[in-house]
Amino acid sequence: MRKRFDVTIAGEINMDLILYGLPEVLSTERELLASGFGMTLGSSSAIVAHNLAALGVSVGFVTRLGDDPLGIIALERLEEKGVDISCVKRVSGGTSTGVTILLTHEGKRHILTYPGTMFEMAAADLDLAYLASARHFHLSSLFLHKALHPDLPGILRQLKSSGLSLSLDTNDDPEDGWGAPLDELLGIVDIFLPNEDEACRITGKSDAESAIDALAKRVPLVAIKCGKRGSLVEKAGRRWFVPAQLVTPVDTIGAGDSFDAGFLAAYLRGEAPEACAAFGNRTAALSTLRQGGTESFRDPAFVHAFLRLAN
Repeated sequence: MRKRFDVTIAGEINMDLILYGLPEVLSTERELLASGFGMTLGSSSAIVAHNLAALGVSVGFVTRLGDDPLGIIALERLEEKGVDISCVKRVSGGTSTGVTILLTHEGKRHILTYPGTMFEMAAADLDLAYLASARHFHLSSLFLHKALHPDLPGILRQLKSSGLSLSLDTNDDPEDGWGAPLDELLGIVDIFLPNEDEACRITGKSDAESAIDALAKRVPLVAIKCGKRGSLVEKAGRRWFVPAQLVTPVDTIGAGDSFDAGFLAAYLRGEAPEACAAFGNRTAALSTLRQGGTESFRDPAFVHAFLRLAN
């Protein structure tokens, strides 16, 4: 049966407000001056959706957001790339759309998030027929979707029974607990896309190699993002280390989500695991060349030129 979308995503959406050049120690009761400012589309789920669409993948996106200016701008950024938002649930009054403020200093950053409607999206906000009208379903930011937790295993099983492949990127757990429903979901999804720190925290291991040993026993295809070193991938007992695409980064915010977009775009083209990781490394590198996780992908000529030269 022909599917409406290549990928559907149910997840959070917000804008990122980024201050550059701040001191690492932030004194209270002082006016601290930044050297630069940017406002970009944020949130892992929305970044993946936006960048997949920029790569030519058809995407349907479901979220819950407030009827406020930042939420409206965020939706406009997705629409600009052709992401379908026809099933987005907007609520008036009450909780507003979330926002993330990033304070950067010498390659490190403080990440401050007001969850807003991220914590409120529940199973009742999801149109499962819409989500099932794709070849693949992706979930990011597991631990920000608190209201969804009780229903997620059942939702993913239902989507899988409808013929979709499934991928998961937990992103960080703000409480550092890495608890339910993660363990159950690892037994359901087809692809797991953590970064090295997340993989080690989830498994209790000290390095990516040991972590992937444990994760590959649970998930058919695992790709661990190792930053500037590249990515480590395992499927069916075979393992590849794929070096990073070397660039001089402007901003690493959203690089991991951009890796997910590239990896999934290649996966949906039927490419081998190491080729998916190589393309993910290229799209991650691309994202670092401009502010935030999506600004590089808003310029089609820039995307085409970089990917052609990097290939």
